[in-house]
Formats: sequence, C-alpha cells, structure tokens
Amino acid sequence: MNEDKTSGWRSNGSATNIQKKPEGVPANVPVWSSTRYCLAYMAFFGFFNVYALRVNLSVAIVSMANTTDDGHKYSDECPSASANKTSKPGEFNWTSSEKGLILGAFFYGYICTQVLGGYLASRYGGKWLFGCGILCTTLFTLLTPIAARTSFALLIATRVIEGLGEGVTFPAMHAMWGVWVPPLERSRLVSLGYAGCHFGTFIAQPISGILCASDFLGGWPSVFYLFGSVALVWCVMWTILIHNRPRDHPRISSAELEYIESQVSQERTSMSDIPWKDILTSVPLWGIVCAHFANNWGFYTLLTCLPMYLKYVLRFDMTQNGLISALPYFVMWASINVSGFVADLLRERGILNTTQTRKLFNTVGLLGPAVFLIAAGYTGCDNMQTVAFICIATMFNGCTFSGYNSNHIDIASRYAGILMGITNTVATIPGFVSPLVVQKLTGENETRAAWRIVFFIAAGVYVVGAILFSLMASGEEQDWNRPRYERLSTKDESVNRGPATNRNKNNSSSANCSSSDDENPLPTVA
Repeated sequence: MNEDKTSGWRSNGSATNIQKKPEGVPANVPVWSSTRYCLAYMAFFGFFNVYALRVNLSVAIVSMANTTDDGHKYSDECPSASANKTSKPGEFNWTSSEKGLILGAFFYGYICTQVLGGYLASRYGGKWLFGCGILCTTLFTLLTPIAARTSFALLIATRVIEGLGEGVTFPAMHAMWGVWVPPLERSRLVSLGYAGCHFGTFIAQPISGILCASDFLGGWPSVFYLFGSVALVWCVMWTILIHNRPRDHPRISSAELEYIESQVSQERTSMSDIPWKDILTSVPLWGIVCAHFANNWGFYTLLTCLPMYLKYVLRFDMTQNGLISALPYFVMWASINVSGFVADLLRERGILNTTQTRKLFNTVGLLGPAVFLIAAGYTGCDNMQTVAFICIATMFNGCTFSGYNSNHIDIASRYAGILMGITNTVATIPGFVSPLVVQKLTGENETRAAWRIVFFIAAGVYVVGAILFSLMASGEEQDWNRPRYERLSTKDESVNRGPATNRNKNNSSSANCSSSDDENPLPTVA
C-alpha cells in the first residue's frame, strides 16, 4: 500500500488553493487561546458532566439500597476497614438483580440514539445536539430522587431517558471534531476533550461517596442535585461560546479560519450522500468496532461494578469507596492527555505514520489493562496493591484515545459522527451486559475468586480487540469519504474536475480540504 499519497479538496472554491500534505501549525495561528482549543476545553467540561451524571448512581446506589435485602453478602476473606462504623440503612429494598437492572437501564436508552445522533450532527452540526443531549440527561438526573421514591418502574424509565439524551453526545462531538480539528492535531485535541469523561469520574465518585454519607439535602439525593446543577451551568456556557463550524464563529481569527478550512472538509452531509454500503463493508471501520467493544467491556465493568467490589470484597466504607475507586480515573485522565500529545508528536516528526500510530497506541491501550486486571485479582487483601494495579491498568487504557478513538476521523472525517454512532452502538452492548455478567458471577458469591473470573473475562475481551484492530485498522482516508467529483489525482496532484464542475457550482461556499493522514512514506504495520 502506498502511504505517501495526497488527496484533498479545493478550499472555499479557490482555483489555486489545493491542500497538500498536512503540516504543522503556522506561526500566525493561535494555539492554546484559539477557538478550536476553546471547543476542546468546553468539550472537556461537557464530558466531565456527562460522566459525572452517569457515574453518580454507581456510588449512590450503595447507599440507596438496603444491603440486608439485596442478596449481597460481605466477603469474610478481607478484614473490614471500618469495623467500628455502621452504615446507614438504605431506603429501598432492592435485590441484587434489581440493582443490576437499574445500573444497566441507562444503556438501553443510550444505544438507541447513537447512529441517529451521528447523522443529525453530520447534517445539521453538533452544537445543539450535543448541548441538548446533556441538557436532557441533566433534567432527568435532577428528577431521579423523585422517580426513585415514586416507583421502581419510573426510576427505570428515568434512567432510560437519560441514556437517550447522552446517546447523541459522542457522535455529535465526533462530527464537530471532523470539521474543527486539522489532521496533525487530532490526537491531542480529541484526547483533551474526551479526557473530561475520566476527570468527571474522578471528581464525581469521591464527592458522591461523601455526600451519600452526609445529611446534606437528605444524603444520597444531594448527589443528583449537585451534579445536575453544575451541568445546567455548563449548558448555558456551551450555548454562548461554541459554534457548529469555524466559519460560523464570530471570534475566530482569519489565520485560524484559513488554517482549519485548508485542512478539513466543511461540507455538510445529506442522507442521499452517505455511502452506507461502503461504510458498513469497510474493514477499517469494523476494526474500530472490535477495539471499541473490547475497550468498553473492560471500562464499563469497572465503571459500574468497581464500587460494589470495593465495598463487598475489600470492605471499604462509604467515604473510602468513592475516594479509592476514583483514583484509576485520575490516572487515566493524565494518561489520555499525555498519550495524545505523544501520538501527534510522533506523526508530526515523521517517526510513525497515522496507521502505525493508531495501531501502536491501541495495542498498548488494550493489552496493558488485560495484564494488570488479571494481576489485580491475585493481590489478596492488600487494598493498596489492588488499587495500584487497577490504576496501572487504566493508565495503559488511556492510550486507546490515540488509537481507535481518533481513528474514525482519520478514515472519514465527513462521516466521523456517523462512524462513531455505529461503533458506539455496538460498544454500548457491554454497558448493560457486563453488569449482568458480574451480577451472575458475584451476586451471591462476593469472593476474590469470583471476581478473578470477572477480570479474566475482561482481559480476554481486551486481547481479542487488540488483535483484531491490529489486523483490520488503517489510518488512511477512505476513498468513499471523498466526493467523486472533487477527488484529485493522487499521483501528480493535478486538478481533474472535468464535467463534475457543473455539479459543484453551487458548493463554492464549502471549505473542503482533507488529506490522507498517513503523511509519512513509511510502510504500514501489518
């Protein structure tokens, strides 16, 4: 495969501005204070809220449920870390199966709006879709205490609706990355934005644990009131500061606008333009699907079930539960940002091309957690060593954001939202399956041996995902991402518009410029 090819579109209808290979940021283009970085900052805080709203129930449910009636038994393998403390009785007599259903209900809604969200964001822009998705989740989070005290069915419905709202967030944001982020900044900006997920988890878990153990606003209800209120403030700021496309932004500099539009396609997508057959039969896309599914299996297992593991097996009290279980996400937040910077540096300096970079970082990001999750099951009752291994696992896992998670934009920036919707639909299945698997394995058998099985399953899924991505993935822009009538010669870079010019005469306002992101003539990793 020839990695040293260049493709692209004309920018703003210019007859002379033809995009060449991606280069570094021009000296006159702002970086940290730029509008594209402002988008990344606001995306960071947006996903901070997304995961704070998602994870708070994982901690709160431990205080909400009456543990004497939930079917769980504390393991007697490890000594209690708070032998002289007694926890407040829970308000609801939920069984272990009912708690698993509550935690999984979110994902039944979440899985339904992925592809639709990707299409709507690609067609109309991601600003309002992303903001309204988080607003929907916020409002129903604030209603969660009322729903829980009204009926079990209403609580389930509330969680499903929250999932429907959050389901559009990742596809919408990926669609925005597709029009805002130049090729050689993709790893760092996408990583910066999505790192908010794990920083939100890091902040939400300990604070949720503290609030649940307090009497503030009734204890556990305060978790939903606090994070819901914070998310409302973010929604207002997002509406004011963010715009769908660079050309729509009133505060963008002319230098930054030219830089972005000379590198990134700005064409809107209609349903008739979407090459569904090519997308669904794309081998690189299915490589992303495999990696995304594998990553989410391990991540969702930890996200929804780690608090229970800490409580019933390692015997932490409520406050410690939130604090200790949050540490892996702080490590992952740092790892995501560092790996994103390193990945783009390797590409910019010509050390690795995009295909090699994505495969390397994805392999490290999936095999590392596989090893250390298994190791965590053999630490006995050494709480600190267990947490340390889980932290190391999440540190490696952060590399996947420069692997599969940025790869949608590499292969098809025009359809990045749709591609994310497809892969995240499949990858959401672990969100409601893995808690049920954990419940079946450990529900009435809270032992280290039972949890070792959970860790082995997650490790196996990680390994399979890493192998399949390495075999199937590519960092090259796919041919079906480029309109046939705007494709340029990849050999002599000469313009060959032909009769297609007539079809494009009404498209002069579109800033459309892209390139193969395998910018270095290095051999593709097999």
